[in-house]
Amino acid sequence: MAAAKTILRSLAGETLPTPPIWMMRQAGRYLPEYKATRAQAGDFLSLCYNPELAAEVTLQPIRRYGFDAAILFADILLLPQALGADLWFVTGEGPRLSTITTQADFDKLKPVGEIDAVLNPIYETVRILRQELPQETTLIGFAGAPWTVATYMIAGRGTPDQAPAHALKDENRELFEALLARITQGTIEYLSKQIEAGAEVVKIFDSWAGSLKGADFQKYALEPAREITAAIKARHPDIPVIGFPREAGDGYIGFAKATGVDCVALDNSVSADWAAANVQVDGCVQGNLASSHMVTGGQALIDETRAIVKAFSGGPHIVNLGHGITPDADPDNVQRMIDAVRGQ
Repeated sequence: MAAAKTILRSLAGETLPTPPIWMMRQAGRYLPEYKATRAQAGDFLSLCYNPELAAEVTLQPIRRYGFDAAILFADILLLPQALGADLWFVTGEGPRLSTITTQADFDKLKPVGEIDAVLNPIYETVRILRQELPQETTLIGFAGAPWTVATYMIAGRGTPDQAPAHALKDENRELFEALLARITQGTIEYLSKQIEAGAEVVKIFDSWAGSLKGADFQKYALEPAREITAAIKARHPDIPVIGFPREAGDGYIGFAKATGVDCVALDNSVSADWAAANVQVDGCVQGNLASSHMVTGGQALIDETRAIVKAFSGGPHIVNLGHGITPDADPDNVQRMIDAVRGQ
């Protein structure tokens, strides 16, 4: 029975004696089995668009660790590619995209109605996963938040301070907002199709939310999350939504109420005690162990994991990292974290 899945119980507001666990980037470069499958695929994008292999790497950490949820293996930049941006990955450096800095660039983008031509393999991955995942494991779909996706589309790459996106926002607000609107509508369709294919939860990753301040945070982080969540809830009322406005600081306070998300994922720049008092009061929270513990391990990993579980024990909580696990993590430390949560 779906209601018995631990993640779904936490997202519905239930406080469980042992909180469920999954980990951002749990299918990834820290696992030898992932590296083998990635080599088989040839390159990162080929892996994303190969449903059988993408399903395989999604399943690998479930087989190894028995996490309570699997998250679809994909990338937040597949949507810009589906909207017509050129996308490629430079080994050791990360993604590159063709840039959107002028009206002419924007006019070359495809309408939202055409994205499925590119994204259909992702939906097929979801269908495979719903067939192959253990019955007790929740399947999470995801997309990037409009602001974060826009920062890549404007700069053509990841940037430390998102300066190109801030510059376009300040210099050509109309074009900036048109791009955000296109991404927002595309995200609604993309997540809806993931749900139709079998995703039981969706997560909106706003990795660069922290660089938006004041009114800009309200308008370009909070409001798009509210719009996407409202549209998803209108179409799929029973599907929970997780929001992750990373490094939002005080912006985490009231985020769930303002956007309608069922859970707020927390980075590790805020303490669990602070978040319990200020964020968990509104419902489920997810997080927020520093991913560096997966590298360094030791007693500090166990102590910090237990401290976070204890801090959030008064309400609904999903154990996770405050950011994605890094390639230099020790797979054994992941098991140590799980054992610390589950009391083994």
